[in-house]
Amino acid sequence: MASGACGGSTPAPKQPEPPVSYTPTRVPVESEEPEEGVQIVGARGRMDVSLIEAGIAPHKQALSDCYMENVNKRRWLGGQIILWWEINREGTVTAVRLVETEPGTNLGNWPIEKCLLDVARQATFGKPVGGDADFQIPLEFAAKGKATVWNEDQALRAVGGQTVKLDACAKGKVAKPEDVSITLYVGPGGKAQSVGFASKNAIDDAWAACAEKAAMGWRLPDPKGQIAKLVVTYR
Repeated sequence: MASGACGGSTPAPKQPEPPVSYTPTRVPVESEEPEEGVQIVGARGRMDVSLIEAGIAPHKQALSDCYMENVNKRRWLGGQIILWWEINREGTVTAVRLVETEPGTNLGNWPIEKCLLDVARQATFGKPVGGDADFQIPLEFAAKGKATVWNEDQALRAVGGQTVKLDACAKGKVAKPEDVSITLYVGPGGKAQSVGFASKNAIDDAWAACAEKAAMGWRLPDPKGQIAKLVVTYR
């Protein structure tokens, strides 16, 4: 160790890895060859990756803060969020939503998801080429702890018919969503620890807030000293 003997400066501390990473994907026009690392989602207009990057860049820290400021001591809380934007030909964001990932990989925390949506709705982008366009960005949040993932049969047995209680969340101007993927973490005593949502269709924020409160009160099996993660579908 030849560091301090000659009066050298102390090495700079290693910067921690960011808790969130992303790779933009977009929708190209039919005649365009896909770029390396870009996922083809459909064939409408297209958004250049450079425009996506420029629109997201001012909000990267805010997206990271959504996780860091809400994860608290839940070291097992981690997974993927896919943010989907719809942009009209004038460059105006017409919709932002959370879409489904592979089963069991969703993050599963509505406060974080709502924060990410709020940040995403503030982003502005340039005009797409060739008409209205969509693109999506998957955000990866690395968990520091471990959760045991229950399979589909275990999840259905655990939740049973309790999803019907979510029907009451659709009232007045709050629309009932379709095919919602509900990710839920279960802790000691069968108590829900965290709940989140995703869907191919739009989910009303008010419905999600109500559904989170209801799902946090579900009676579930005790995972016996572990944190269990499960996914069920609400139709």
